[in-house]
Amino acid sequence: MSTRARRAVLVVGNFLSATGGSRGVCEELAERLATAGWAVVTASNKRCGLTRLADMVWTVYARRQDYDVAHVDVYSGRAFVWAEAVCASLRQVGKPVVLTLHGGHLPEFAEQWPTRVRRLLRSAQIVTTPSAYLRKELQAYRDDLQLVPNAIELPRYRFRPRTNLVPSLVWLRAFHQIYNPLLGPQVLKLLAARFPAVGLVMIGPDKGDGSFELVRHEAARLGVTGKLCLPGGVAKAAVPAWLEKAEIFLNTTNVDNTPVSVLEALACGLCVVSTNVGGVPDLVEHERDALLVPPNDAAAMAAAVTRLLTTPQLCAQLSRNARAKAEGFDWSTVLPRWESLLGAVAGNGNGNQ
Repeated sequence: MSTRARRAVLVVGNFLSATGGSRGVCEELAERLATAGWAVVTASNKRCGLTRLADMVWTVYARRQDYDVAHVDVYSGRAFVWAEAVCASLRQVGKPVVLTLHGGHLPEFAEQWPTRVRRLLRSAQIVTTPSAYLRKELQAYRDDLQLVPNAIELPRYRFRPRTNLVPSLVWLRAFHQIYNPLLGPQVLKLLAARFPAVGLVMIGPDKGDGSFELVRHEAARLGVTGKLCLPGGVAKAAVPAWLEKAEIFLNTTNVDNTPVSVLEALACGLCVVSTNVGGVPDLVEHERDALLVPPNDAAAMAAAVTRLLTTPQLCAQLSRNARAKAEGFDWSTVLPRWESLLGAVAGNGNGNQ
């Protein structure tokens, strides 16, 4: 063990925000650990998938003297193959590994590839998940999954109680079909008849699967283009200001885990209307700190928004409880857990897996 024992970490994930991609949780974690005094090596910021994989594996070998423990993000699909390759490389250089499971598709992927998932999870010293949903769904593949939630910097998000709402809606996600952004203009159309002043801002980068253009075309077809604002992706630091302008947050996704965007909305005190998919019901409670509706149901989501716009007492309750819920996800609470966990694994070397 080097003189850096327990204080040097390799964080492997997608570090793409500087080149126009979404800012991942791993970027926040790496920055927080560095601020706390850790020596942090990261991989990768390469845009091309194969180039990113090559950079991750190269970093494992080339920087092996610069870290004592590795943290690796695990998603489904092609990204799972990357995690397998990275972890195989880490085993070859004798570095202990902490895995973090992400993505609402991972349980479905595990059902399709149970042997691979079980093998990868059991190869790590510790496996964490940000949601009770994934812990429950994947405990058959490893029964000691540890819950470490996604985190936000709470002071960045000014709390404003929502009571008598104006029909100002906001959506914050990447434009990709799994997040079902097409539902946005459809909900907007249903609301416009009763609330002519309604407006929806849909913030997020275009992931290139055609969803962004489909939203624009759907808004034009439904005659609500003038009520829809599409500013594209915005810097992480600008998110609180965009949320501050709105009253109601829409989460239209068909697949989800523990979305940071919902945490940000809760922190601001927005009234959240979300689909009840994946880990969302484990994050928020219907009629306590959010309203939950079935996926891909524009009528149900519009009805929930209408309920908010016509029931001030409910809005006040949801807004107050939303902020209280978000307070448990502040970095001041979550970062010490990461430091303790990573430090323990680094101190134990290769562990007993």
